[in-house]
Amino acid sequence: MTLPASRPLYLLALIVSVLLMAAALYLEHVVGLEPCPLCIIQRIALIVVGLICLAAVLHNPGPKNGKRTGARTYGALLMLASLFGAGTAGRQVWLQHLPPDQVPSCILPLDYMLETLPFWDVLSQVFSGTAQCAEVTWTFLGLSIAEGTLIAFICFSVFGVMQILRKVD
Repeated sequence: MTLPASRPLYLLALIVSVLLMAAALYLEHVVGLEPCPLCIIQRIALIVVGLICLAAVLHNPGPKNGKRTGARTYGALLMLASLFGAGTAGRQVWLQHLPPDQVPSCILPLDYMLETLPFWDVLSQVFSGTAQCAEVTWTFLGLSIAEGTLIAFICFSVFGVMQILRKVD
């Protein structure tokens, strides 16, 4: 079985990442859902995934001298960014399934924390999650936004691994 070239696959992944980001912005600006700190981190991870895919589409690294170093590099970068996003989405899914009395309390607004606290303290508080992160305010096909995002990041991670391991281009 011959695999399709990497460029169209990265283009497809780029289109999916742009559509997911467009959906997030639609839910924020049209529907009125405010993103929590973990959602913002997931958006950043999704933008990084999209930029890696864009770079791979523009660069189109093919085998050179029988080696696939460039293609494997893009696959590894995509996998790492996707795993980071999946970890963040997984944390939010975990928070959403906690009993209400075990959910962390609310934290200060992110912009205020960035202005007043050291960066590492902000990161620590943001990654711990908040009560806002545990709320399920919208679902699609029975999945919360975080659950859908987790599935998307897992798919991007698998795609990155496939690009690392593939033998032909």
